[in-house]
Amino acid sequence: MAKSSTAKTSIVRAVKTSTTTKKVTKSATGAPSQLNQSSRKGKRAWRKNVDIQDVEEGMEGMRAEERVIGKTLQATKDQDLFQIDVKGDAQVRKSLPRFSTSQLTSTKILAQRSAVPAVLSRPSTASKKRKSLVTHEEKARLLRISKRPRKGPFNSVIDPTELGAGSAILELSEAVKSSGTYDAWAPPPPQEEIKDGLETVQPKVIKAPALTRVRDTIEMPAIVEPHQGTSYNPPVQAHQELLLQAHEKEEQRIRAAEKLADVKEKMESAKRDVEEPNLAVASGMKLYEDIADEDEDEDESAPDGGADIAAKRLPPRKTQAQRRKAARLLAEKRELAERAARKRMLAVIPSAKTLRRANAKLMWARKMEQEKKLTAETEKLKQQGLAGRKLGKHKVPEGTVDVQLGEDLSESLRQLKPEGNLFRDRFLSMQQRALVEPRVPVLPKKQRTKIVEYEKHAWKRFE
Repeated sequence: MAKSSTAKTSIVRAVKTSTTTKKVTKSATGAPSQLNQSSRKGKRAWRKNVDIQDVEEGMEGMRAEERVIGKTLQATKDQDLFQIDVKGDAQVRKSLPRFSTSQLTSTKILAQRSAVPAVLSRPSTASKKRKSLVTHEEKARLLRISKRPRKGPFNSVIDPTELGAGSAILELSEAVKSSGTYDAWAPPPPQEEIKDGLETVQPKVIKAPALTRVRDTIEMPAIVEPHQGTSYNPPVQAHQELLLQAHEKEEQRIRAAEKLADVKEKMESAKRDVEEPNLAVASGMKLYEDIADEDEDEDESAPDGGADIAAKRLPPRKTQAQRRKAARLLAEKRELAERAARKRMLAVIPSAKTLRRANAKLMWARKMEQEKKLTAETEKLKQQGLAGRKLGKHKVPEGTVDVQLGEDLSESLRQLKPEGNLFRDRFLSMQQRALVEPRVPVLPKKQRTKIVEYEKHAWKRFE
């Protein structure tokens, strides 16, 4: 009897705990739920608060199977779901798709498409537009035959007789219809020779210009990989190398500025050395006193006076004997000069082959040097582009070296300060790759009002 009473009490406690436990009020499928009931008095409360979550989950699973496969697995036959492999295939692994890390979850979700066809709001036959049996041109021709007015835009009547007056629709010309089919550089079609006994003018064949573009030679990337020394925590050797590059560029700039300053100073000193013009006398004129002083100096410089100068300048007349003697001496000098020239030529003839070989070697060395120089320039053009070259009026800049000193380097990314300018780097890269011509920045000038002064008539009279 005691055992039966203890069993009853344990059953009552189990029932109490099962009734007092709090049920989940939220449905797993997202449907509205009313499971949190206060009492079970009456059939309405039992029907309203009944728990059918397991039934809803099963139905939702069947709906998912129908969306993916097209029908439920219960309605699918076994031969469609399973296959007995007796022999096996070694090529299955090769045909299976490989795992790709680039496939995102969003791509997988978008790739899932339902096998159930979409529901249309209207029948598919009515959604298709009926094709017109009569074309637009045929309709216009029938309207012209029946002499009915043809309607245009804004329900206006078009008169086909007034072409070009604005009311008729003009058709496309032959030039517009054949546009894009003519090639100016295409080879001309073969022409038949006309043998009519007359002179026929053949059209001149135009050849396409063979031009080499510098842009095709440049292989410089759009964004050059930065130097290791530009990092916020660079290696010591790379940072020192970048500092030396910046130092060399700065020295070149200072030397160019000093050279320009020296040239300007020489020009200014040359201007200062020139005598200042006499404002009292016009340019190109001399005073009478200066002319008289110059004449006196010339007279004093002559030893016997100015009258003997003209007499000394006149050479005496030669006699016939003197003339013959001078001609004989001249002929002897010419003969000696011809002998010496012939002797030199005879001495050079045996060494002609040696001179030709030396000349060929010299020309070959010059040619090889020119080819080597051209190859170096081409390689530099491929790697560095047009940096440092002058095109037109301006020179393509080489770019600056962005480097920080040792005490300015930051120890972390939080303390890093930006260096350089991205817009300047992109524009400089386009100039070096021959995409944009070299230019000089034009800064806007502030417009200043010009003051115009007028002098009144009363202030012009000086007394």
